[in-house]
Amino acid sequence: MASIINQEIPEFSAEAFVNGEFKTITSDDVKGGWAIFMFYPADFTFVCPTELEDMAAQYEELKGLGVEVYSVSTDTHFTHKAWHDSSEAIGKVTFPMIGDPTGRITRGFNVMIEEAGLAERGTFVVDPDGKIQVAEIHAGGIGRSAKDMVRKVKAAQYVRDNDGEVCPAAWEQGQETLKPSLDLVGKI
Repeated sequence: MASIINQEIPEFSAEAFVNGEFKTITSDDVKGGWAIFMFYPADFTFVCPTELEDMAAQYEELKGLGVEVYSVSTDTHFTHKAWHDSSEAIGKVTFPMIGDPTGRITRGFNVMIEEAGLAERGTFVVDPDGKIQVAEIHAGGIGRSAKDMVRKVKAAQYVRDNDGEVCPAAWEQGQETLKPSLDLVGKI
């Protein structure tokens, strides 16, 4: 399988449920800012609402970092609205919930479970050029941490803004980074 890192996101146009309204979102809308694409298997399930609620709790901080969050499943935008209206956890979601009933976006990020017509639990951080900088795929029964995704966004932004520097494992904003060089080889 080819790496998706530094690949441009697929072109798309899809309907989303956003703050009580339906809105068309395109790949062109994503470019120019940071984004998280959060794919999940299906509305009205079990792990999914806990993850979207967790991301909703981090959304204000992410917006402050210039990041838009897009949750995506192969459900329709109508189903997203019904779920939002009926679930206390999903009722907290204010970021766009994209419907991908054709699977075009899901396939474009290579997270389609073809035999089920559902998305894997995939998360992607996309830079302002529309290129994927972080890609994670979890098994269906393993929920993700939005707080850790915030940390990864901060690391991706730092690396983009500080040419020649890299962030070590578990790096948190404000901690020291590394400057790879011949002098550093074997000294870590």
